[in-house]
Amino acid sequence: MDTTRRRRRASRQIRRRRTFAAVGAIAVIAAIVTAIVVVPKLVAPATGEAVADGQPAPGAPSDSPTPTPTVALTAAQQLLAGSTDPAACAVTFTGDGISDQPVLQTEGGLYSDLPLPSADGRVFAGWYTTSQDAAAFTTAQRVNESRTVSCTDRETTLFASWKTPEENIAENARIPILMYHQFTTNPAGEEGWLRGNYAYIGDFDAHMAYIASDGFYLPTWRELGAFIDGKVFLPNHSVIVTDDDADQTWFDLAAPVVEKYKVMTTSFMITAWRQDAAPNPYVLRRSHTHDMHRAGDNGQGRMVNLSADEIAADLETSASVLGVKEVVAYPFGHYNDITKQGVAQAGFEMGRTIEPGYVSIGSDKLALPVQRVNYGMGLDALVGMIG
Repeated sequence: MDTTRRRRRASRQIRRRRTFAAVGAIAVIAAIVTAIVVVPKLVAPATGEAVADGQPAPGAPSDSPTPTPTVALTAAQQLLAGSTDPAACAVTFTGDGISDQPVLQTEGGLYSDLPLPSADGRVFAGWYTTSQDAAAFTTAQRVNESRTVSCTDRETTLFASWKTPEENIAENARIPILMYHQFTTNPAGEEGWLRGNYAYIGDFDAHMAYIASDGFYLPTWRELGAFIDGKVFLPNHSVIVTDDDADQTWFDLAAPVVEKYKVMTTSFMITAWRQDAAPNPYVLRRSHTHDMHRAGDNGQGRMVNLSADEIAADLETSASVLGVKEVVAYPFGHYNDITKQGVAQAGFEMGRTIEPGYVSIGSDKLALPVQRVNYGMGLDALVGMIG
């Protein structure tokens, strides 16, 4: 009897120990699961090192995208990024001593407002599309506002060239300003006292073809002013083409010719008489005064009969129509010191006379001479004028 009781008691103790062991195992498993849920751990595959939640194990793939390295935009690219014009072209300027920032131009159009840099002891000799042309001073490849903008991937670079002051003086450049008036299709010319004013359009076509094909440089008025001051180098192979009065024959006959040959010209317009827009991009409109192209009290032009204040007021009116000052052509070529005072007072830098001659370093900016083109002057006559 005692033996049977002892066996039963032992059996119950064994069952209790097994139950406690099972319960304990379950508790341990639950604790492990809880730890994984609450504070997950990852094990670095290469090192076995545990890392906290949210930190990828070394060498483990990440769900976050790899950041793209930021590349700084150039000054030219920044200009393009801020433009919505699909034809915008960023022009970068380079060369010894050049600090001018890039500017936007319009591809296919003409350059505008190109910088004219300056440096002590040097004379700016122009912009070129290659460093080789800049070094060689290739006149036919010199770029200014008579040239078309051409780009690659919406960008282009212009290279600066320099001369010494001694080289500039040695060039001894004499710049002709050609002065035309009216035009005719009649080879025999027109009749009347203004007969000499009428250039035969066939001669004019030959003139422009020669200028376009013989590598002449066509300075802007800004360049001419800086040349007079000794700050810009102009080659002797330079010429400026102008027309007085903006006669209807200029629009009908001559303007198509300058567009055909892409020769930059200036039409001096009397704004009280007409205010037509430029007929094409190769025609610059400049002042022939607003209403001073008529005789004054002494029979000479009003520009030598009015006060400096009256002259300045008239030129201000003309400039408000044309949108530019820069240069004025004196009506009938009449001018005096009071005329010059009024021109300067109005903010014009230059005045063009009808006196024969060439512009050189140190010329009087308010008394620029010309080379007058009369009827019957063919190509040989032009070559004799401009070389």
